[in-house]
Amino acid sequence: MGSAPKTARIAGILYLLSAAAAGVPLIYVPGKLIIADDATATASKVLTFEIPFRICLVSELTGASLFLFLVRILYQLLNEIDRAQASLMVTFVLISVPITFLNVLNEVAALALLHSGTFPSAFNGAQRNDLAFMFLGLHAAGANLANIFWGLWLFPFGSLVLRSRLFPRILGALLILNGCALVAVSLTQLLLPAYSDLVGRFAIVPELGELWMMVWLIAKGVRVPEDKRQDHPEMSE
Repeated sequence: MGSAPKTARIAGILYLLSAAAAGVPLIYVPGKLIIADDATATASKVLTFEIPFRICLVSELTGASLFLFLVRILYQLLNEIDRAQASLMVTFVLISVPITFLNVLNEVAALALLHSGTFPSAFNGAQRNDLAFMFLGLHAAGANLANIFWGLWLFPFGSLVLRSRLFPRILGALLILNGCALVAVSLTQLLLPAYSDLVGRFAIVPELGELWMMVWLIAKGVRVPEDKRQDHPEMSE
Protein backbone atom coordinates (compact mmCIF):
# COMPACT_ATOMS: atom_id res chain seq x y z
CA MET A 1 0.00 0.00 0.00
CA GLY A 2 2.99 2.28 0.39
CA SER A 3 2.50 5.38 2.51
CA ALA A 4 -1.22 5.07 3.19
CA PRO A 5 -1.70 8.52 4.78
CA LYS A 6 -0.03 10.26 1.83
CA THR A 7 -2.04 8.20 -0.65
CA ALA A 8 -5.23 9.07 1.20
CA ARG A 9 -4.41 12.78 1.12
CA ILE A 10 -3.89 12.58 -2.63
CA ALA A 11 -7.30 10.91 -2.85
CA GLY A 12 -8.79 13.74 -0.80
CA ILE A 13 -7.35 16.38 -3.12
CA LEU A 14 -8.60 14.51 -6.21
CA TYR A 15 -11.99 14.07 -4.54
CA LEU A 16 -12.32 17.80 -3.92
CA LEU A 17 -11.06 18.79 -7.38
CA SER A 18 -13.33 16.28 -9.10
CA ALA A 19 -16.40 17.40 -7.15
CA ALA A 20 -15.68 21.07 -7.80
CA ALA A 21 -14.87 20.62 -11.49
CA ALA A 22 -18.01 18.59 -12.16
CA GLY A 23 -20.31 20.33 -9.70
CA VAL A 24 -19.72 24.02 -10.40
CA PRO A 25 -20.89 23.81 -14.05
CA LEU A 26 -24.04 21.99 -12.95
CA ILE A 27 -24.82 24.97 -10.72
CA TYR A 28 -23.50 27.83 -12.87
CA VAL A 29 -25.10 26.98 -16.24
CA PRO A 30 -28.70 26.40 -15.02
CA GLY A 31 -28.48 29.20 -12.47
CA LYS A 32 -26.86 31.92 -14.57
CA LEU A 33 -27.44 31.11 -18.24
CA ILE A 34 -30.73 29.25 -18.58
CA ILE A 35 -33.90 31.35 -18.41
CA ALA A 36 -36.93 29.19 -17.60
CA ASP A 37 -39.40 28.87 -20.51
CA ASP A 38 -37.56 31.44 -22.61
CA ALA A 39 -35.43 29.94 -25.39
CA THR A 40 -34.55 33.29 -26.94
CA ALA A 41 -33.30 34.83 -23.69
CA THR A 42 -31.35 31.67 -22.90
CA ALA A 43 -29.72 31.70 -26.34
CA SER A 44 -28.68 35.31 -25.82
CA LYS A 45 -27.22 34.50 -22.40
CA VAL A 46 -25.23 31.52 -23.66
CA LEU A 47 -23.76 33.47 -26.57
CA THR A 48 -22.97 36.47 -24.37
CA PHE A 49 -21.17 34.26 -21.86
CA GLU A 50 -19.87 31.73 -24.37
CA ILE A 51 -16.36 31.54 -22.91
CA PRO A 52 -17.61 30.67 -19.38
CA PHE A 53 -20.03 28.21 -21.00
CA ARG A 54 -17.16 26.50 -22.85
CA ILE A 55 -15.06 26.48 -19.69
CA CYS A 56 -17.93 24.69 -17.96
CA LEU A 57 -17.93 22.05 -20.70
CA VAL A 58 -14.25 21.35 -20.18
CA SER A 59 -14.60 21.51 -16.42
CA GLU A 60 -17.35 18.89 -16.41
CA LEU A 61 -15.21 16.53 -18.49
CA THR A 62 -12.22 17.19 -16.25
CA GLY A 63 -14.23 16.36 -13.16
CA ALA A 64 -15.34 13.05 -14.66
CA SER A 65 -11.75 12.19 -15.60
CA LEU A 66 -10.46 12.98 -12.11
CA PHE A 67 -13.24 10.77 -10.73
CA LEU A 68 -11.57 7.79 -12.43
CA PHE A 69 -8.20 8.50 -10.80
CA LEU A 70 -9.91 9.01 -7.44
CA VAL A 71 -11.71 5.68 -7.45
CA ARG A 72 -8.52 3.90 -8.53
CA ILE A 73 -6.71 5.22 -5.45
CA LEU A 74 -9.64 4.40 -3.18
CA TYR A 75 -9.68 0.87 -4.57
CA GLN A 76 -5.99 0.51 -3.68
CA LEU A 77 -6.71 1.71 -0.15
CA LEU A 78 -9.84 -0.35 0.50
CA ASN A 79 -9.82 -3.51 -1.62
CA GLU A 80 -8.25 -5.54 1.20
CA ILE A 81 -11.37 -4.88 3.29
CA ASP A 82 -13.72 -6.47 0.75
CA ARG A 83 -12.65 -6.90 -2.85
CA ALA A 84 -16.21 -7.42 -4.09
CA GLN A 85 -17.45 -4.19 -2.51
CA ALA A 86 -14.40 -2.29 -3.76
CA SER A 87 -15.02 -3.62 -7.29
CA LEU A 88 -18.68 -2.61 -7.09
CA MET A 89 -17.59 0.90 -6.05
CA VAL A 90 -15.37 1.11 -9.14
CA THR A 91 -18.12 -0.29 -11.38
CA PHE A 92 -20.61 2.42 -10.44
CA VAL A 93 -18.01 5.12 -11.12
CA LEU A 94 -17.11 3.54 -14.47
CA ILE A 95 -20.78 3.66 -15.48
CA SER A 96 -21.16 7.32 -14.48
CA VAL A 97 -18.17 8.62 -16.45
CA PRO A 98 -19.34 7.80 -20.01
CA ILE A 99 -22.80 9.12 -19.12
CA THR A 100 -21.16 12.44 -18.22
CA PHE A 101 -19.05 12.54 -21.39
CA LEU A 102 -22.01 11.75 -23.63
CA ASN A 103 -24.18 14.19 -21.72
CA VAL A 104 -21.78 17.07 -22.42
CA LEU A 105 -22.52 16.49 -26.11
CA ASN A 106 -25.96 17.99 -25.45
CA GLU A 107 -24.33 21.29 -24.53
CA VAL A 108 -21.98 21.05 -27.50
CA ALA A 109 -25.01 20.55 -29.75
CA ALA A 110 -26.78 23.52 -28.18
CA LEU A 111 -23.77 25.73 -28.80
CA ALA A 112 -23.49 24.55 -32.41
CA LEU A 113 -27.16 25.36 -33.02
CA LEU A 114 -26.76 28.87 -31.64
CA HIS A 115 -24.02 29.70 -34.14
CA SER A 116 -26.01 30.68 -37.21
CA GLY A 117 -23.36 29.49 -39.67
CA THR A 118 -23.59 25.88 -38.49
CA PHE A 119 -27.03 25.11 -39.97
CA PRO A 120 -27.57 27.99 -42.41
CA SER A 121 -30.56 26.57 -44.29
CA ALA A 122 -32.06 23.85 -42.10
CA PHE A 123 -33.50 26.04 -39.32
CA ASN A 124 -34.41 29.66 -38.83
CA GLY A 125 -33.25 31.63 -35.79
CA ALA A 126 -36.24 30.86 -33.57
CA GLN A 127 -36.05 27.17 -34.40
CA ARG A 128 -32.36 27.06 -33.57
CA ASN A 129 -33.03 28.74 -30.23
CA ASP A 130 -35.79 26.25 -29.43
CA LEU A 131 -33.62 23.26 -30.33
CA ALA A 132 -30.68 24.60 -28.34
CA PHE A 133 -33.00 25.07 -25.38
CA MET A 134 -34.15 21.47 -25.77
CA PHE A 135 -30.56 20.19 -25.76
CA LEU A 136 -29.79 22.19 -22.63
CA GLY A 137 -32.81 20.56 -21.03
CA LEU A 138 -31.53 17.13 -22.11
CA HIS A 139 -28.22 17.95 -20.45
CA ALA A 140 -30.05 18.57 -17.17
CA ALA A 141 -31.88 15.25 -17.57
CA GLY A 142 -28.61 13.46 -18.34
CA ALA A 143 -26.99 14.93 -15.24
CA ASN A 144 -29.91 13.57 -13.23
CA LEU A 145 -29.24 10.08 -14.62
CA ALA A 146 -25.53 10.33 -13.79
CA ASN A 147 -26.53 11.49 -10.32
CA ILE A 148 -28.01 8.04 -9.65
CA PHE A 149 -24.58 6.45 -10.03
CA TRP A 150 -22.93 9.31 -8.11
CA GLY A 151 -25.16 8.15 -5.30
CA LEU A 152 -24.86 4.38 -5.80
CA TRP A 153 -21.06 4.32 -5.60
CA LEU A 154 -21.30 5.78 -2.10
CA PHE A 155 -23.02 2.65 -0.77
CA PRO A 156 -20.04 0.29 -1.23
CA PHE A 157 -17.64 3.13 -0.44
CA GLY A 158 -19.46 3.92 2.80
CA SER A 159 -19.67 0.22 3.67
CA LEU A 160 -15.91 -0.17 3.21
CA VAL A 161 -15.24 2.89 5.35
CA LEU A 162 -17.53 1.53 8.08
CA ARG A 163 -15.79 -1.84 8.11
CA SER A 164 -12.23 -0.56 7.91
CA ARG A 165 -10.18 0.75 10.77
CA LEU A 166 -8.75 3.46 8.54
CA PHE A 167 -11.44 6.08 9.11
CA PRO A 168 -13.95 7.08 11.78
CA ARG A 169 -17.06 4.93 11.32
CA ILE A 170 -19.28 8.02 11.27
CA LEU A 171 -17.79 8.95 7.89
CA GLY A 172 -19.02 5.69 6.40
CA ALA A 173 -22.53 6.31 7.73
CA LEU A 174 -22.51 9.85 6.31
CA LEU A 175 -21.43 8.55 2.90
CA ILE A 176 -24.29 6.05 2.83
CA LEU A 177 -26.78 8.77 3.83
CA ASN A 178 -25.33 10.96 1.08
CA GLY A 179 -25.86 8.15 -1.40
CA CYS A 180 -29.47 7.70 -0.26
CA ALA A 181 -30.11 11.43 -0.72
CA LEU A 182 -28.65 11.56 -4.23
CA VAL A 183 -30.56 8.50 -5.43
CA ALA A 184 -33.77 9.79 -3.83
CA VAL A 185 -33.44 13.17 -5.57
CA SER A 186 -32.84 11.55 -8.97
CA LEU A 187 -35.65 9.00 -8.68
CA THR A 188 -38.06 11.68 -7.49
CA GLN A 189 -37.17 13.78 -10.52
CA LEU A 190 -37.91 10.80 -12.77
CA LEU A 191 -41.00 9.42 -11.02
CA LEU A 192 -42.60 12.34 -9.16
CA PRO A 193 -41.15 15.56 -10.60
CA ALA A 194 -43.75 17.69 -8.82
CA TYR A 195 -42.09 16.75 -5.52
CA SER A 196 -38.49 17.16 -6.65
CA ASP A 197 -38.02 20.58 -5.03
CA LEU A 198 -39.37 19.31 -1.72
CA VAL A 199 -37.14 16.23 -1.72
CA GLY A 200 -34.19 18.35 -2.81
CA ARG A 201 -34.61 20.61 0.22
CA PHE A 202 -34.61 17.64 2.60
CA ALA A 203 -31.58 16.17 0.82
CA ILE A 204 -29.34 19.22 1.27
CA VAL A 205 -27.95 18.20 4.69
CA PRO A 206 -27.33 14.49 3.89
CA GLU A 207 -25.60 15.54 0.67
CA LEU A 208 -22.82 17.10 2.78
CA GLY A 209 -21.58 13.61 3.71
CA GLU A 210 -19.00 13.53 0.94
CA LEU A 211 -17.64 16.91 2.01
CA TRP A 212 -16.77 15.53 5.46
CA MET A 213 -14.97 12.62 3.82
CA MET A 214 -12.97 14.99 1.62
CA VAL A 215 -11.96 17.10 4.62
CA TRP A 216 -10.87 14.05 6.59
CA LEU A 217 -8.83 12.61 3.70
CA ILE A 218 -7.02 15.89 3.10
CA ALA A 219 -6.45 16.75 6.76
CA LYS A 220 -5.86 13.32 8.31
CA GLY A 221 -5.38 10.80 5.54
CA VAL A 222 -6.04 7.45 7.17
CA ARG A 223 -5.71 6.06 10.66
CA VAL A 224 -3.18 3.23 10.39
CA PRO A 225 -4.01 0.41 12.85
CA GLU A 226 -1.29 -0.31 15.41
CA ASP A 227 -0.68 -3.86 14.17
CA LYS A 228 -0.12 -2.66 10.60
CA ARG A 229 2.02 0.24 11.79
CA GLN A 230 4.37 -2.18 13.48
CA ASP A 231 4.52 -4.49 10.47
CA HIS A 232 4.82 -1.66 7.93
CA PRO A 233 6.37 1.42 9.54
CA GLU A 234 6.39 3.26 6.21
CA MET A 235 2.57 3.40 6.33
CA SER A 236 2.60 5.80 9.28
CA GLU A 237 4.41 8.53 7.38
